[in-house]
Amino acid sequence: MIKRIFDIIFSLFGIILLLPLFLLVSIFIILDSPGGILFLQTRVGKNNKDFRLLKFRTMKPGSEKKGLLTVGAADSRITRSGSFLRKYKLDELPQLFNVLIGDMSLVGPRPEVRKYVQLYSPEQKKVLSLKPGITDNASIQFADENQLLAAQPDPENFYIHHIMPAKLKLNLEYLQNQSITTDVKIIVKTVLKILRLR
Repeated sequence: MIKRIFDIIFSLFGIILLLPLFLLVSIFIILDSPGGILFLQTRVGKNNKDFRLLKFRTMKPGSEKKGLLTVGAADSRITRSGSFLRKYKLDELPQLFNVLIGDMSLVGPRPEVRKYVQLYSPEQKKVLSLKPGITDNASIQFADENQLLAAQPDPENFYIHHIMPAKLKLNLEYLQNQSITTDVKIIVKTVLKILRLR
């Protein structure tokens, strides 16, 4: 209950505070490439239920049909504006609305697409007892995930057998040690990580 109140207050505050940035990003996307401003994708949320995740669009329309993983600068599907938004994690900001309506939390395991959730072991599926989040320790540790994938001959195989298990291990550790204090620490670490990327 406390976590939900925390999520509502800070997501609403964030949305109000960032409205000018939302507008600027929207104009940037419109001027840069044809297509919508937002990208909606079905992800798996708490209790294994699907929901629609919001992002600023960073790829050319129809790109999802060519694969679910992206490989950074090497991925020709990413637009010029998308490359900038991804670098500074600005494409994730619309998920504050997902938090506000209750599909997500500020902190929690990053939501995965159904294709990869189907590969979880019974132990790994325990992370689905949590509300997915905008950020988590796995997002911080694998902030360079796209670059890691770009260096692999088979990015999807590397993701499934190396990155995904490592992320889920961190998420299971969070499951055992979650608290508001932990969440605040993760949020601070995320902000510092993004500032270092600058």
